[in-house]
Formats: sequence, C-alpha cells, structure tokens
Amino acid sequence: MSSYRVDKVEKLIKEQISEIMLHKFHELGFITITNVKVSPDLKIAKIYLSVLEKEKREIILDRLNNKIGQIRTELAHRIRIKFVPELKFFIDDTLDYVEKIEGLLNEIHKQDDNKKHE
Repeated sequence: MSSYRVDKVEKLIKEQISEIMLHKFHELGFITITNVKVSPDLKIAKIYLSVLEKEKREIILDRLNNKIGQIRTELAHRIRIKFVPELKFFIDDTLDYVEKIEGLLNEIHKQDDNKKHE
C-alpha cells in the first residue's frame, strides 16, 4: 500500500513528464506515459510508456535513456520537491497483452460459431 505522498508525487511526475515529452521531445513520435511508480523513499521513479509505432519502441527507449539527464533537469525545474528521483524508463506492454487476449477470445468465438454451423 502506497502512501498519500508517494501517490501525489507519482501523479505530479506523470503529468510533468507527459508535458516534457509533448513539448521538448516531440521528434521522438507519439509517446504516452501510462504509469509512474515511485519508490517509498522517493529516490527512484519507474516511468512506463506506450509508443504508437511498435517497431520503434526499442529505438525510442534508447533515445530516452540517452536523454535522462536532460529530462530529469527539466523535471527539476517544473516540480518543487527536495530531491528529484532517478528516472528509469520502461515500455508498457499491457496493451499488447490485451490485444493478444482479445485475439485469442475472437479465435475461440469463431471456432464456436463454425461448430454451430456444422
């Protein structure tokens, strides 16, 4: 169970990182910050992102990791917090998982429909 402070910092970081991506790193393409998880001591922030172009995910992740210092500095200018957490970026593959499950369910429904018509 996370504390009120951690939840508040997660929400603030998510909003600000989203703004930074939109205005400062728009050349990377359409990136959505899906979740932010901050450690209880507020030292590490894991930022989960979704990239519209699936084939460019790893390239974009590498570019973001190369710009972590810039992003963290920009974040420090935007939020009032004693220490800006270390940022770690991860690809959020939840939507891929949802698509896979939906595909499997659709396949099952098609098989059931085919059996009914036989």
